[in-house]
Amino acid sequence: MMYSWIALVVAGLLEVCWAIGLKESQGFTRLWPSVFTAVTLSTSFLLLSWALKQLPVGTGYAVWVGIGACGTAIIGMVWLGEAVTLLRVGSLMAIAAGIVGLKLAG
Repeated sequence: MMYSWIALVVAGLLEVCWAIGLKESQGFTRLWPSVFTAVTLSTSFLLLSWALKQLPVGTGYAVWVGIGACGTAIIGMVWLGEAVTLLRVGSLMAIAAGIVGLKLAG
């Protein structure tokens, strides 16, 4: 079961990578960002599907999406110049708390 959680977390981190890759590919008009996006997207889905063999689909999918959403938003704020507001940070903390809650609810 632990390997499923590890695969799920890695899949979530790869979701962040492909989401940023989507932006950098500029609508799949740039070759290498497009290749990066395709590889990370495929690997993310592969690991998610592997993790869902043992984890409940509702929990696994929610954790995967939560990691991807939080990670992408944080990278957007830190490296891409997106606005950092108290409401955004608080909302990300709420999502993170939900992820932890789903893990603990098991």
